[in-house]
Amino acid sequence: MRYALGMSDSLSITRDEYASRRARVLKQLKDAVGLVFAGEADASIHGEFRAGANFEYLTGITNEAGAILLFDPLHPMDDRKVILFLKPLNPELEKWDGFRMEISTALKEQYGVKTVMRTTAFARFLLEATKRTKRFALLHSLAAHTSAVSPDLEVFRKSAERIPGSSIIDQSQMLAVMRASKSKAEAKLMQCAADITATGYSAVLKGLKVGQTEFDVQEMLEHGYRSNGSRRAAYHTIAGGGFNATVLHYHGNHAPLADGDLILIDSGADFMGYACDVSRTFPVNGRFTKRQREIYDIVLKAQLAAIAATKAGVTFAAIDKAARDVISKAGYADAFFHGTGHHLGLEVHDITPDGPIPEGAVITIEPGIYLPSENFGVRIEDDILVTKKAGGVNLTEAIPKSVDAIERAMKR
Repeated sequence: MRYALGMSDSLSITRDEYASRRARVLKQLKDAVGLVFAGEADASIHGEFRAGANFEYLTGITNEAGAILLFDPLHPMDDRKVILFLKPLNPELEKWDGFRMEISTALKEQYGVKTVMRTTAFARFLLEATKRTKRFALLHSLAAHTSAVSPDLEVFRKSAERIPGSSIIDQSQMLAVMRASKSKAEAKLMQCAADITATGYSAVLKGLKVGQTEFDVQEMLEHGYRSNGSRRAAYHTIAGGGFNATVLHYHGNHAPLADGDLILIDSGADFMGYACDVSRTFPVNGRFTKRQREIYDIVLKAQLAAIAATKAGVTFAAIDKAARDVISKAGYADAFFHGTGHHLGLEVHDITPDGPIPEGAVITIEPGIYLPSENFGVRIEDDILVTKKAGGVNLTEAIPKSVDAIERAMKR
């Protein structure tokens, strides 16, 4: 089912759903303490703060920098098994950054959490929790040795030094598994993001012409998003014409578009925190050359094979093989040098659990062929909802992708 853009205001994740997610975490923790951090805001004014995806997933709160969620399964009071800690009010700072509510019944109802405190009390409540259990569970993703340790591990190490007999266990897959399988409400939001994205691509198909710049294309896309319910693009739009289409993460978006060029676009709208991620390759003058059509049809065939291979319980390796076999058989194995897809959700490259792809996941499928010596590349990408019965359901199917459909949409 598609969701009309006018319905978007009524789509949201309910407070009950967030509470259910927290209850599920609490149950799986058993007797271990868990922490989820919102993250800190950039002190500069270059961009708005958005909470970390795990914190947002469990609370729906995106604008409380420095907030912490404490899971204390052994607390004797049910209302304190989950505590939300918020930074203290700072009236002078808030004159600059925006006023915040005092802790009250209204705030607790707004956030859907029964116990809300200031972070000044966090150390005391964490100490009490850890004295009870002496077990810490890591919920944030594990970090490579070249990166900073996860924020929960940093705190737990310090706590373990002060609590004899404490142990730290790895539960970092818990939220990855939960977030990978989208609820019905999440799937609706992602379909809305896909429908909004389609409006941006439609604008490009109608307005693309020789002599424009790559930035003109980016602006057409993103104006379409903002005019239809999205506040922003989900990531930096890639709009690469000619040779630039062969650069996987091309971000210049300033070159002029010439007659005979293809332009490779990788862009998607954000809707209420959920990302869309789509790639299309269009002829700037509205017509593919014979050679461009040949390569395009190979990539499309590979993508359709990968979508056909998609269903709950398969692996990314199996999906990748379905696409790669088509491209390799056509003789372009070395021209397809990236993976075929990734999880999608609150993050564009969303958290990925170990094992097969679960029912309810939304993944991208995006094979490509890149030919620098011929000054063009082709990538086709759709967002696929993974089901058991229907296999892969294409959320972004409204965006034309066959050669004939693209040329019809661009016909002047």
